[in-house]
Amino acid sequence: GDPDEPRFEYSGGSGFLISDDGYILTNYHVVEDASRIRVRLSGDRREYPADVIGSDPSTDLALIKIKSDSRLPTLPLGDSDAIKVGDWVLAVGNPLTYDHTVTVGVVSAKGRKLTDLSRDFSLDNFIQTDAAINFGNSGGPLVNVAGEAIGVNTAISSVGQGIGFAVPINVAREIMGQLKSKGRVSRGYLGID
Repeated sequence: GDPDEPRFEYSGGSGFLISDDGYILTNYHVVEDASRIRVRLSGDRREYPADVIGSDPSTDLALIKIKSDSRLPTLPLGDSDAIKVGDWVLAVGNPLTYDHTVTVGVVSAKGRKLTDLSRDFSLDNFIQTDAAINFGNSGGPLVNVAGEAIGVNTAISSVGQGIGFAVPINVAREIMGQLKSKGRVSRGYLGID
């Protein structure tokens, strides 16, 4: 083909509705550099165009929005501080293009730092789980047994199996407000030498 011809790359990921008017929480790396975003909802054959409302590369979170004529079903948000190591969790998403996949595991650790993957190590506070998280699960919810989102599936270990990571929902809850109102996150810093 013509080397000057534009190339299109398609990628996928997951996300979940946090409000009945169409706000969806996902990962920044799922929507990063996207020229167009289309959303398919579980049990709905239509594709909805989505707009990026805001994103935060440091926590790998993004807020997108779709328009719908009807109220949409939402996933309730839980309390990620209340979970304990050993608690059962479910990772929900579309791994490897397999739609609507659920995997089960436990919380393996809390407060993990991911030195090889993070853009800002100072903000690392990941939930580690052995629920299978694969490519395409990114942005989907990590759910507790009460059916509440307690994390946003974010990363997998390229060398280990059964090791996945999620941003705690309490971190995401703080970030979402700023993404919705300002489109980005403002953080304070000290200029000390």
